[in-house]
Amino acid sequence: MAFGYSINPFSRRNEDTGFGSNASNYGGRFINKDGSFNVQKIGQPFWKKISVYYYLLKMPAWKFGLLILLGYFLTNVVFTALYMIVGIQGLAGISGATGIRHVMEVFFFSTETFTTVGYGRVNPIGFGINAIASLESLCGLLALAVATGLIYGRFARPKSFLAFSKNAVIAPYKDISALMFRVAAYKENHHLTNAIVTVNLGITVSEDGKQVFQFFSLPLEREQVDSLSLNWTVVHPINDESPLMGFMASDLKATDAEVYVLVRGFDDVYSNMVQQRTSYTYSEIEFNMKFKPMYRESEDGTSTIMEMDKINDLIVLDDKKK
Repeated sequence: MAFGYSINPFSRRNEDTGFGSNASNYGGRFINKDGSFNVQKIGQPFWKKISVYYYLLKMPAWKFGLLILLGYFLTNVVFTALYMIVGIQGLAGISGATGIRHVMEVFFFSTETFTTVGYGRVNPIGFGINAIASLESLCGLLALAVATGLIYGRFARPKSFLAFSKNAVIAPYKDISALMFRVAAYKENHHLTNAIVTVNLGITVSEDGKQVFQFFSLPLEREQVDSLSLNWTVVHPINDESPLMGFMASDLKATDAEVYVLVRGFDDVYSNMVQQRTSYTYSEIEFNMKFKPMYRESEDGTSTIMEMDKINDLIVLDDKKK
């Protein structure tokens, strides 16, 4: 007995979670809403815990584009400085009358060399300038190859394109109640086949006078669908075999409950398996509500309309708080 409720001894405890059981050592949720793990790793050098390639692939598009522009600009600034140090007398065709004009002309000569465009009005003469120009051309070719690979990798990397409802609900289901949440593939003409969902529950319980975290596999009404083309309401019936049997909102909060979700499926476009994670903490689980329908028949009756803006919409079943 802990926090005024009991854990069903017949519920399926899950030891293979990747987390320990010491509740006092955890901070916040385990899994963020976007599926990333809320874990900070310390105790080793920076270069050992960071994968540059992985970081560049996962970086938001606006950051990646800004990084490309910044890298391009700074690289040319460095080579411009080298040309100026060696002496612009080694560059034939410089016509600027002021120092600022000289720097600008050398900078644009650097960009033309870096990209191997080489317009030809300004050209290097002498060993020093030619050596730097040769090195810059090599760096430009390598940079182009790396950037091309990264851009292709970002476009070609399999993505699930799945959206989850902001909240889960505990609502009447048949003659009992159930934990429910929604998931949908949000891209046009995009769906998963053989989609499988796995749901686990983590809660703090009192064990031999010590607060420990326990994990339970939650059996579902349906764990797999052949084709995820519309929304899917995932249902965990809260029956005698459920660890949530008898739980109220106060119990979820007292146990710091968190529901972990993993959806896997085969994507026909990528011809590969994709997956997406998310979680629901106790504050994101609503009682006595149900989801609004989010698809309907088209006006001409020839197709189905799925309204993705309704994936989070709820209907209150009863004003009574639990």
